[in-house]
Amino acid sequence: MYRTATLLIAFLAVAGQLQFGAAKDSDVVPLGAGGYLRTRPQPCKPLPEVVHKTDNFKQPVITGQWWSSLLWQHKGFSEPLFAHPLAAVCTEGGMAISYPGAHIHGGEAGIFGGGVGKDGDLKLGHSAAATFGRADCDGYSDWFVSAMFAADEASMRVSLGHGSPFVYCLYRGGDPTVSFVGRPVIWSGDENDPVLGVTAGGHHYGLFGAAGSTWSGLGSTKLTNNARGKAYFCVALLPDNRPETLAAFRKYAYNHVIDTKLDYHVEGGFVQATYRPTFKAYEGKASGTIFALYPHQWKYTTTKLTGMTYGSVRGTMKVAVGETFATAVPIQGVLPMFPPEGVQDKARMAAYLKAELKKIRRDGFADTYWEGKFLGRLATLSGIAEATGDAASLAAGGTVLQRAFIDEIKRRLENWFTATPGKQQPVFYYSPVWNTLIGSKPSYGSDSSLNDHHFHYGYFIREAAEVARVDPAWAKKWGPMVELLMRDVASTDRSDPMFAYLSCFDKYAGHSWASGDANFGDGNNQESSSESMNAWYGMILWGQATGNATIRDTGLFLFNTERTAVEEYWFDVSGTNYPADFPHVALGMVWGGKGAFATWFSGDIDCIHGINWLPFTPASYYMGRWPEYVKKNHDRIVAKRQGGRDYNNGWGDLVIMFYALSDPAAAAQYIDANPDCKLEGGNSHAFMYHWIHTLNNLGINNADVTADFPIHGVFSKGGVKTYAVYNYQATPRTVTFSDGVKVVAEPKTLTVKQGQ
Repeated sequence: MYRTATLLIAFLAVAGQLQFGAAKDSDVVPLGAGGYLRTRPQPCKPLPEVVHKTDNFKQPVITGQWWSSLLWQHKGFSEPLFAHPLAAVCTEGGMAISYPGAHIHGGEAGIFGGGVGKDGDLKLGHSAAATFGRADCDGYSDWFVSAMFAADEASMRVSLGHGSPFVYCLYRGGDPTVSFVGRPVIWSGDENDPVLGVTAGGHHYGLFGAAGSTWSGLGSTKLTNNARGKAYFCVALLPDNRPETLAAFRKYAYNHVIDTKLDYHVEGGFVQATYRPTFKAYEGKASGTIFALYPHQWKYTTTKLTGMTYGSVRGTMKVAVGETFATAVPIQGVLPMFPPEGVQDKARMAAYLKAELKKIRRDGFADTYWEGKFLGRLATLSGIAEATGDAASLAAGGTVLQRAFIDEIKRRLENWFTATPGKQQPVFYYSPVWNTLIGSKPSYGSDSSLNDHHFHYGYFIREAAEVARVDPAWAKKWGPMVELLMRDVASTDRSDPMFAYLSCFDKYAGHSWASGDANFGDGNNQESSSESMNAWYGMILWGQATGNATIRDTGLFLFNTERTAVEEYWFDVSGTNYPADFPHVALGMVWGGKGAFATWFSGDIDCIHGINWLPFTPASYYMGRWPEYVKKNHDRIVAKRQGGRDYNNGWGDLVIMFYALSDPAAAAQYIDANPDCKLEGGNSHAFMYHWIHTLNNLGINNADVTADFPIHGVFSKGGVKTYAVYNYQATPRTVTFSDGVKVVAEPKTLTVKQGQ
């Protein structure tokens, strides 16, 4: 969910809205050479007519978040909200709070912690309202959300967020209540102390009433904070029950977080990010708050950490204290194509490419997902055709085969991007109620639940970026529609009137979520992290091809941040996050409340692993930053998969391509002996061959080297490094690598240089 083009895109957004409201005689909103519909085509299921939000909610609706069930309310109030380190659920009696990270354990099916029931460890309620009819979303920021409970004149606004041990409450028409299933142990404070330390459900909490407030109900299962007209209250999950810990939390408990903002920029081969809350201090003079950092954050933080920790299904969360914290993540370079050195046998490659040309479907269009997968294969084939073509044909505008692949991508994208009155498919329509763009024909709930938009549209973006690389005029003509899709999944403009900011991405958790409504007891989930990465890869390439540095740098932030999350949570490359009793080396799905060794569609081990590899593209070698882990992953798969090292079954082509990131010689031996091996539906023999032989000839990913330009790759074999740079501009570009090597990249081509 652009600094150099902010005014243009804002104008297009506003213009689109004006046309949306003014063009009463037409169902079509023109945009660039194309356009979109303002009403739902028949193949798309209807969305709910009501978004469960208050009048204070002035932002574009955002879905695909850890708290999205609050907006949809399929079953009343909300499904469990896994904020980490705590979890919550909205109920008719108030908000129940639990600590699911105290007893993390693993098993054959996945990684599990505690959930949050309707009563939780404790429940925040209201003295003047025994029950509430509903809880609506009262607003959100980058990693916080607020729920409003109201009953007549009584109301309770509860705010919580990722990484925060605090839950902040504001009351009207009564006092805070805290209910427990059994009598809590009160280990600090009494009825005259506004602050209590309690243990409930085996977990420790601080209850922070306003100065001068008192307590009633001590010794029972329901405590009331007699606030004496003061509206503010706070609960904190504590790492332990030491008095000094309670005192440390008390210092910051009255600094309510009222906004959160993640700032990022690209500098010196790193994505620099700062997590910055805004506070309202109701008491005291201390500034700042207490943060619990996920592994993908604390491993890259430049901020001092305390010794306090929490458990979570993501691994240990480490605590920092202050007004902000920051991270610096090294940028993994990407390439639009692999070098021609990856082709041993040009005749064999030409045969592969010609065979692919015969597979092009001239009639009909698939749904948004399968259409995207087909186009993704064409985009990769375009790069292969160019990389393996002769210089004369390239000077004349590309190889014949490449032009055929590009022309088919154009034809199909233009059909999707063109709207006419009454058109049913292929076409996109915009929902002003849910502030989202929906493609027709939809699939996998991309319409009724707003699932998987970054998966589906990421393919479209990446294919459009390949066209923009070879045909800038097309990009100018159709670019507004391409960027409309980008805005749906990752708008970079916080003032965008049509779409939420970075809408598919969880700014604090560091990865995307796939479900639009999060209508599950285990929270939200994401299966195919690699298809999420594909979307951000497309944004990087589109931004570079069109000269839009903000789109490019946003793609770099999303790609490299989610890369660290993939390494930590889907793969656990360093072996620090999975519990000791989890028997696997990877997860198929990450959920808010668990990690699952499973997929939505198959229990086959190839699929459980491979869904987080596909689609293989020239960017996929980000998965090879940890070659020792790649080997461990591969060896575990072949020990359990049907056929073992016989890769000519299941998704064996993906297994051997993944293994090439560690042992490309073994992979090359396989593809040379099996030139027509079985393929996963989005793969091609041409790219499988190109991928494996590039890695075999040039070496595996050298993650230690960064550069001052992101469109690059560094390969290492036998102590020799090879540097590849693709230069989009019309003049030479000098790229400096962190090991001191400089590469003068020639215009509009891929330059490869070998060094030591």
